[in-house]
Amino acid sequence: MLETSLLYVPIGRTTFDLAAGEQYRQQSAVWLQDQCTVVQQPEKIITSVAELEDFLLSMKDYPFDTVLYQSVTFADGEFIEKVLKHFQIPVVVWSVREPSVGGRLRLNSLTGGNSTCNVLRNHRHPFSFVFGNPEEKQLQTRLLRQFQVNRVIRKLKQLTVGVIGDHPPGFFFSSANEEKLQQIFGVNIHKMDLYQAFAECVKLPQDQWMNTLELAETKVVGLNRTDETVQKFAQFASYVQSYIQDHNIQALAVRCWPDFFNELGAAACSTLSHLTEYGVVSSCESDIHGSISMFLLRELSSGSAPYLGDLVHIDEANNSVVFWHCGAGAYSLAHPATGAQAGVHPNRKIGMTMEFGLKPGEVTIFRLGFTPDGYRLLVMKGKAVDSPQPFSGTSVEVALTTEVTETVYKLMNEGFEPHYALVYADVTKALIELGRQLGIETIVFV
Repeated sequence: MLETSLLYVPIGRTTFDLAAGEQYRQQSAVWLQDQCTVVQQPEKIITSVAELEDFLLSMKDYPFDTVLYQSVTFADGEFIEKVLKHFQIPVVVWSVREPSVGGRLRLNSLTGGNSTCNVLRNHRHPFSFVFGNPEEKQLQTRLLRQFQVNRVIRKLKQLTVGVIGDHPPGFFFSSANEEKLQQIFGVNIHKMDLYQAFAECVKLPQDQWMNTLELAETKVVGLNRTDETVQKFAQFASYVQSYIQDHNIQALAVRCWPDFFNELGAAACSTLSHLTEYGVVSSCESDIHGSISMFLLRELSSGSAPYLGDLVHIDEANNSVVFWHCGAGAYSLAHPATGAQAGVHPNRKIGMTMEFGLKPGEVTIFRLGFTPDGYRLLVMKGKAVDSPQPFSGTSVEVALTTEVTETVYKLMNEGFEPHYALVYADVTKALIELGRQLGIETIVFV
C-alpha cells in the first residue's frame, strides 16, 4: 500500500449518464482504498459547484498530497477553479473511457478532462493527466507513480537538511543558495557547528553510544569495538542522531575532510554509512544538493538506501563507468559475497570506513544540480555489474543503457557536479515527472 494522502473528487453533470458514471466512481473508490493509506471522498458524484464547495470546506483540515479530480462526465472549468481556491497542491486529472460507442455520447469524460487541464495550465498550477478505466493496469501504474511523485513534492516542502560544517575549499558545487532552495522546493537548511559536535560527542557516557556500536557490529564484518576510531564513530554518530531527532532534520551534508582526521582522529565515512542505512541520508564534503538527491531517491524507491559517489573510471569494452568514494556506503549496499567490511581511509589510512564493492542490480543515477540558469535534474539508468571491487573504499561498476563515451562527454560538456546519487530501483519515470511538475530542466540518459 502506498503511503499517501489523497483527496478524491469525482465530478459530473446530471445531463449525462450518471448511472454509468456512478459505476466508474464505485470501482475507482474501491481500488484507491486498496492502494492508498488515506483516501477522502464524497459519497457520490458531485454535480454542482455549490455541492463541491461544501465538500471542500469539510476537507480543509486534512494534509493531502494530491487532489485526484476525476472528470466522470464533462463539466466546465468552474469546478476545478473552486478546487484551486481551497487546495494549492498538485492535481491529477482523470478521464475515463466512454461506456459504449454508437448513439448518444454518454459521458464526454475526455473533453471534461481536456477542459480541466486547460484551466490548470492557464493557472500555472502543477497537474498531470491520466486516461483509462479503474481496472486497467497501465492506468493504475500511472496513478500510483503520480501519487508517489506528489507525495515527494509535499515531503520536500517539509525537508530540513542539516549541514555540519562548510564544504572543503574549492568544492563550490557542494554549496547551495538557501533562499532559492526554500523558494523552489520548500527545503530548509539547518547549520550545525562541526567542532562543537566533535567536542560534545566525546563527552557522551558509554551507555549513550554503545547501542550504535552494537548495531554496527551486526552489519559490519571485521568491526573491532576496541579500536579507538570505531568508538569515535559510535560517539559522533550517536551525538548527531540525537541532535537531528531533536531538530527534525531528515538529511545531512557533512564536511568530512580534513577536519575529521585532524580534529576527531577518525574518518567520517562510517557515520555517513550508518545514518544512511537507518534512514537519514548523509552526503560527504557538505554536498547539500547531493544530500537532497539521495533523499529524493530514497523516497521514490520506497526507502531503499541510496549511494553517492564520484564518476572515476570508464570501460568502453563493457560500456560501463565506475562510481567510487573513500569509504561511505550504507551497509545494505555491499555485495552479499563479502558484506560490508570495516576498513581504513584509502588515502589517510585512518578508520573507520566501509570497504566493499556494491551489489549487482538495476540502478537509477540521479543528480539535483544548480547552474547560473537555475536548477536542473540529471536522470540516468544502468545496471550495477557483478564484478570484483573496482577500487579501495566503496565502488560499483555500472553498465549504462546509453553509449558510454558519448554519455560521459555530454556530462562533462554540460558541467554536471562530480557527485552522483544512485539507488537500486528504476525510478527514472518518476524523476522525469518530478522535473515536469516542478518546472525544472531535466536531462535524461535512458
